[in-house]
Amino acid sequence: FIQMLYSAKKRDVLQLLRRAPEEMGPFIVEAAVAAQSVASLAALSDFLDFSKEPNFLLEKFLYAAAFSPRPSGELLRLVLDKLDGKQLAAEIWETGIVTVGSLVGKLCQQKLCGLQQEVERGLETILRGLRGAKEESKVIIYLLALGNAMLPETIPTLLDHAEQGPAAVTTMAISALRRFSAQHISSKVKQAMRRIFHEKRKSYEKTCRLAAAEILLDNHPLPMDVINTLLATNEMETEMAKFLLLKVQNSLQ
Repeated sequence: FIQMLYSAKKRDVLQLLRRAPEEMGPFIVEAAVAAQSVASLAALSDFLDFSKEPNFLLEKFLYAAAFSPRPSGELLRLVLDKLDGKQLAAEIWETGIVTVGSLVGKLCQQKLCGLQQEVERGLETILRGLRGAKEESKVIIYLLALGNAMLPETIPTLLDHAEQGPAAVTTMAISALRRFSAQHISSKVKQAMRRIFHEKRKSYEKTCRLAAAEILLDNHPLPMDVINTLLATNEMETEMAKFLLLKVQNSLQ
């Protein structure tokens, strides 16, 4: 079916989308996303109306885009255009922003970061939204999108939120940092994780401290970090101490 869509014209794909029985709609939407031809994306653009009440086809489209193994810049542009300047239902907006992060990350993995204007636009959409977000729930969604993008240039932003945010924001920012490979876990990142784990500047919830310790122990740990982690377990709850001791054992092995 996808092979057929590669050579189909826009009007034919649009007819398929409009005339398909309700139970076939998600299948055709997914196939059109998978095809990523000019015609299929143009048909999806005409067919999907994000300003209407949310329905399962909009979410199906966003999920299909987010999980696309090799997305195109045109697919990212379609998602951005559908999100831009519209009053959207909360669940559609959240899924859309997370999808943008996923698409940006995959395009950069394909070495298309500097070659696709859509990538720059997608990253700026996330960062601008994060700067302007007032509600904690929205900050968390933007941080989740940054975690999906996994771009090294966003690490300073993630560190700021990890150290300064409330518990849920700190947890999400550290979770995003954990997705980066060891080569991007610099001394600056490790210093911030030490401040969080040892509570140098303020108190943190234990889940945040554990996540910070994991970054230190999973990325070429220094002997000092191993020793300080072991010393810190003396003042911790039993379960938390056991977890960290197991992490240290795994690191040593």
